[in-house]
Amino acid sequence: QVQLVESGGGLVQFGGSLRLSCAASGFTFGNYAMNWYRQAPGKEREWVAGISTVGRTTNYADSVKDRFTISRDNAKNTVYLQMNSLKSEDTAVYYCNTAYRGRNYWGQGTQVTVSS
Repeated sequence: QVQLVESGGGLVQFGGSLRLSCAASGFTFGNYAMNWYRQAPGKEREWVAGISTVGRTTNYADSVKDRFTISRDNAKNTVYLQMNSLKSEDTAVYYCNTAYRGRNYWGQGTQVTVSS
């Protein structure tokens, strides 16, 4: 079955950096686009970044453009989110996501907390 397992979250100071990882299994990873979403307390889940199957195309929400970088290693079945210049508004649970056979799959999420 499809499994997505995020890691790398934590507490970081304003302006700091973190790298999130999402390990995928249960499907042919290199054949599917991957996304990162986040959900802050009391807010809707929002899309953050997406990457195409071989990483040639990436897209970002305006709120993270030029600060976050999504990448993938198809040999390791892993997608990453490098987050730099973190702000308090980046505090959220971060989820990786893929759409496999018409269904959305999510990991359990990893908490990112930015302290001011």
